[in-house]
Amino acid sequence: MSTDNWQDRLAALRAAMPEQDEPEAQPRASQTPQKAAKKETLEVIFERKGRGGKVATIIAGFAGTDDEVADIASRLKKALGTGGSVRGGEILIQGDRREAVGTWLRSQGYKVKGA
Repeated sequence: MSTDNWQDRLAALRAAMPEQDEPEAQPRASQTPQKAAKKETLEVIFERKGRGGKVATIIAGFAGTDDEVADIASRLKKALGTGGSVRGGEILIQGDRREAVGTWLRSQGYKVKGA
């Protein structure tokens, strides 16, 4: 294949496109995802039962989809530098991290109960 072939086709496509002015600058708010006002109140629970004596912090009360909860869990685990998982719309964080979890969730705009 010749390298001129794709360049010629690209030039032909550019010539066929309608003339446009530069795109209007969009407000900064639309370029970054806005923090939507979170209406749900999340409950932060300390749990030890059924874990072989190990403790965990559970966050319950999410109204979003499982993918949204998994995204929040991922960001939370990175921020805290700890492990955890997502099951059934709840986030499990390893260890007693109630205060840190509550602080992070409040900074993200959530209402928190129990931390």
